Amino acid sequence: MPLSRVVLAAALMAMPLALPAQARDVASGITEDASMAKAQHAQWTRLLAKYVHTSDDGVHRVDYGALKANGADRAALDAYIARFADMDLSGTNDAAFAAWANLYNAVTVRYIVEKYPIGSIKDGYFFGGPWKKIMVAVGGRNVSLDDIEHKILRPKFRDPRVHYAINCAAFSCPNLMAKAWEPATLDADLDAAARAYVNNSRGVSVTDRGLVLSSIYDWFAADFGGSKQAVIDHFLKYADTGLAKQIRANPKIRSYDYDWSLNDTE
Repeated sequence: MPLSRVVLAAALMAMPLALPAQARDVASGITEDASMAKAQHAQWTRLLAKYVHTSDDGVHRVDYGALKANGADRAALDAYIARFADMDLSGTNDAAFAAWANLYNAVTVRYIVEKYPIGSIKDGYFFGGPWKKIMVAVGGRNVSLDDIEHKILRPKFRDPRVHYAINCAAFSCPNLMAKAWEPATLDADLDAAARAYVNNSRGVSVTDRGLVLSSIYDWFAADFGGSKQAVIDHFLKYADTGLAKQIRANPKIRSYDYDWSLNDTE
């Protein structure tokens, strides 16, 4: 072979292979391609759009009874959850966050539908709730809802907005969105969810004697900065102009409250 061809062949072998158009995060095993990520959660979005309804008080309620009665949609929910069994969610990118949050919410909805009719996710428990017992297969291992929240989402992603991303099927919980979380819009959607909760009386209620807050800001104070002032600063970041003015006028935290009744349409 002529020397020129040998040099050319060596150069071609040394060149890196072209990356596919659909980029992939090796750490998480989840594609960051927006269209692919949307397709991964399309079935969950369809179910949410069908069964989540916004009431006049701004609370998103779920028609658990209708979902329980629809065998095809229950099978679709099972199929969506089953897709996570072999999925690698070990990364810390937006795609992994969205996937974990979607899985948490889907498994919670399935649990409620299986138990329905019930008055609260905590029915049958004198202390605590079912979160350590509700298991799901992910990436070849079984994890609980408690694991997803406290061993994965909170410590790995270190974003206080995780509390607006996962829904515990309670009235006082931040809303379950009527669409799936997706990496392409995750940051904007999390901010929108934070604003929706902070500006609703379930999140912050202003009284003459001070602020009545959701117990989320007490239970998980460390996630919101670890002090009462940090929690106030968090509110001011997302509060509408009127609410922000009221908070600044009387920033004292008076008490915390949480309603565990089911976020049901009934």
